Amino acid sequence: MNVQENRVFGEVAIGDSAEVVRICTEDDFYVFATASGNHNPMHLAGLDGDGDGTVEAVAPAMWVASLVSAVIGNILPGAGALYRAQSLRFLARAHAGDELVARVRVTEKRPPDGLVMATEVVRKSDGATILSGEAEVQAPARKMRFDDLEIPGLLIERHRHFDAIIARAEPLPPLPTAVVAPEEPNSLGGALLGARHTIIAPILVGDPTRIAAAADALGASLDGIEIVAAPDHAAAARLAVDLVAQGRAAALMKGHLHTDVLLKAALRKENGLRAGRRFTHVFVMDVPGVAHPLLVTDAAINIAPDLRTKMDIVQNAIDLARSIGIDEPKVGVLSAVETVNPDIPSSLDAALLSKMAERGQITGGIVDGPLAMDNAVDIAAARTKGILGPVAGRAEVLVVPNIDAGNMLAKQLTHISHAEGAGVVMGALVPIILNSRADDDKARLASCAVAALHDARLRGRLAE
Repeated sequence: MNVQENRVFGEVAIGDSAEVVRICTEDDFYVFATASGNHNPMHLAGLDGDGDGTVEAVAPAMWVASLVSAVIGNILPGAGALYRAQSLRFLARAHAGDELVARVRVTEKRPPDGLVMATEVVRKSDGATILSGEAEVQAPARKMRFDDLEIPGLLIERHRHFDAIIARAEPLPPLPTAVVAPEEPNSLGGALLGARHTIIAPILVGDPTRIAAAADALGASLDGIEIVAAPDHAAAARLAVDLVAQGRAAALMKGHLHTDVLLKAALRKENGLRAGRRFTHVFVMDVPGVAHPLLVTDAAINIAPDLRTKMDIVQNAIDLARSIGIDEPKVGVLSAVETVNPDIPSSLDAALLSKMAERGQITGGIVDGPLAMDNAVDIAAARTKGILGPVAGRAEVLVVPNIDAGNMLAKQLTHISHAEGAGVVMGALVPIILNSRADDDKARLASCAVAALHDARLRGRLAE
């Protein structure tokens, strides 16, 4: 229990002191930027605010100063205190990751309620003084005690997992990608964004007039980008698959056409992209507040998968998770319950998939099920129900019973939890980048990066 008890004027003596210790983080600086309106890039992670070629993430000076107010408002003299004046002198800079100590010391009492305090913030690692100054404070008039003050929590909507995935993909050779019917600004813009980040090398397949019009709407140049003319979407899909068969493309990317038109061409028997498994869709979700990427499958292709199809769904998801850097993916197979119930088919399938993984029929990850959603992703919920093991509460891959559940889960994460989702079709000879018309730039770029990382892992394994 966090108890706060203040000190009125008569309880404070000259020489009294207090301090707080705080590690400053990049998220603190984003909160400060939002609250203050100060968007100086010197203080924001990943940005070079002064053009010297180095990203800074310098702690905002007034954020550092606010640590002094935390000591005054929480400890000395505590609740009820009000500022009258504060002088500040900044002697050094703090950066994200620094552990800072904010201190106050009473130097003078001015009846009936005034306190004068020396204030400072120092860096704990080397003792460097970040700021010094003097505060004049009105002491509380009444003695008060507070137990467990509830402050609304804040969730920083940063998509750091996608940032990391994109950063891993950018040094790779650009992935030659046949982009099918990029005939409106969103789909063309996603392909061009992937090209600007050197993640893909797009080949645009579709109506050249419409593609040019989309580029004009974006104010973008198509110089140096190959365009393969196609009279309609079905022809564009076939031509794109032909580019893969010819070895000119190593991935497909959905543009402004129906998914079934693209998949029909990919699934054709001659020169198609079948690789021995069912095509399955995987969302790689970057959910704010979740410590790792969360994969959801299948939410877009297989409507009511049987057990054999679910084997491919699980194996494809494990393969993709490993490609984006999860060495041994923890797979939670979801159902409405966490115990096997013969009346709930999804619980039976989940138990069988778990046993198949134990027997080596599914490889590369740890599979457990049935798990309900809460005990798949929340350790406390899992422990409350007595569910132990490495997956319960820690699932990195969520396998849903059917397309209804998958689609609802992915959209709930996107629109309620503010997640971003990268979509990729697995089970084909090459990754198929499957974006939604509602996806923003970060989601489209992340989809390209996920495909590029998977292709790189496959090529590395084949070369061994």
